[in-house]
Amino acid sequence: MTTSVDIGVFKTVSRAIASSENPDMMAAHMAQLLVADLSLKGCTIFALNVESDELEILASFGLSIAYLNKGPVFSQQSLSETRQGQTIVITDISQTDRLQYPADAKAEGIGAIVSVPIRIYDRVIGALRFYCRDPWEPSDHDLEVLTLMGEYLGLALMYARLYNAVASVSEIVGDVHSVWMGRK
Repeated sequence: MTTSVDIGVFKTVSRAIASSENPDMMAAHMAQLLVADLSLKGCTIFALNVESDELEILASFGLSIAYLNKGPVFSQQSLSETRQGQTIVITDISQTDRLQYPADAKAEGIGAIVSVPIRIYDRVIGALRFYCRDPWEPSDHDLEVLTLMGEYLGLALMYARLYNAVASVSEIVGDVHSVWMGRK
């Protein structure tokens, strides 16, 4: 990433959120826009499966199918501090032993990774990962903005799920009402 993170990123995310009530479509659109706006190699949005402790891909953009299919990503083996709510920066992947699949990351052409927790309230529900081509040391400002992005994404996912739940209940009530009115 060659430029610092600015308010334009929030505009991008707001547009992605406002354009879809479907969480999967919203996440896919957001990942694509973040890669373009931040000049990244890739971005992946993971949802945490609490039963298996696996980070499951909700959306990704910019990364190869081979890299995405490298194997299961377990939250306690892959930048585990994110699972505890911390933003993690790997400024140079060749200088760390914290990656679950280091050879795959190198083969993919990844130079640096920033992993941000996605939260709803104080609960971590996933991770937002930014992949850079070259080693990168983000500024404190960049990290603050990226961390806020994870919180914003958590709120957006909660909103989309609530919207869909209300729409489903409304549809059921409409069906019940139609049946009831048809009997009279």
